[in-house]
Amino acid sequence: MQRNIKEKAGMLFVSLMCAIMLSPAWALASEAVDMAQVPAAGDPGWWKWPVILLVVTFVMGIIAVLGGVGGGVLFVPIIGGFFPFHLDFVRGAGLLVALCGSLAAGPGLLKANLASLRLALPVALIASTMAIVGAMVGLALPTHIVQLALGGTILGIVAIMLTAKKSTVPVVPQADALSTALRITGVFYEPTSKEEINWKIHRTIPGLLTFIIIGFMAGMFGLGAGWANVPVLNLMMGAPLKISVATSKFLLSITDTSAAWIYLNKGCLIPMIVVPSLIGIMLGSFVGVRLLKVAKPTFIRWMVIVILLFAGLKAVQKGLSTMGINLFNFC
Repeated sequence: MQRNIKEKAGMLFVSLMCAIMLSPAWALASEAVDMAQVPAAGDPGWWKWPVILLVVTFVMGIIAVLGGVGGGVLFVPIIGGFFPFHLDFVRGAGLLVALCGSLAAGPGLLKANLASLRLALPVALIASTMAIVGAMVGLALPTHIVQLALGGTILGIVAIMLTAKKSTVPVVPQADALSTALRITGVFYEPTSKEEINWKIHRTIPGLLTFIIIGFMAGMFGLGAGWANVPVLNLMMGAPLKISVATSKFLLSITDTSAAWIYLNKGCLIPMIVVPSLIGIMLGSFVGVRLLKVAKPTFIRWMVIVILLFAGLKAVQKGLSTMGINLFNFC
């Protein structure tokens, strides 16, 4: 019985991916429609874009939950690469997509004593400041430069997903001086082993310096930063995996808010893109949570990797084509 359920779930995922591939959005995207072809609000055909966006982000929300990645990581490269929207508008919406998920999860994670305020606050101070700088730089640079950098970043994320290891509870022989001074330590209950785990961190200064880059990239590309937060907190600084994931979610609510204000001030948050995206991602996330129990993690992980790889190549192709260079005609 359980095997049949898993097989049906796998068939559902394949069907959903086929729906994306065969959707009007994908077909239009393959023709590299430019922004001038998008109907204006007064045109009777303007409504098709929010509807297509709602459907695509709904599927994206399911995949994001099952694949364990933030919605912003999928949203920006896919919508930016395959929809005829200006990249500035997509990045602004991407920040709100990531922010929406973190705001929904943050209070519960704090209440469960999984998100650490002592760990989050110094990181948030650095990352949110650099997110503002990154947003300002990203909006000032030519679009094709941002496209190329975005494509390179997405391909880098793919490499991290292929090679990164996870440690449930890293061994930290001794807390360093800075983490001791800031009292970055804690205790949480692990239900699988039925024990309380005392944790501490080390390599605090290198970790905080890394968040300068992470915050800058989060603001510049509108990706959110969960894909980078967790490996740094877990593998570099030695926080347990559950603490790293929960603290990362809480961090996003601060970092993405800081960068989102810059995009809002520059007029880069358009309701026609933002509203259907948020609704689609949230509805998809609810469905994804229900499917998580029967999904095959390996299948979903590889599906996310393939999607991001294709989207990263598409972003690079769009950046190069603006410069008159066509390398990836298959995209």
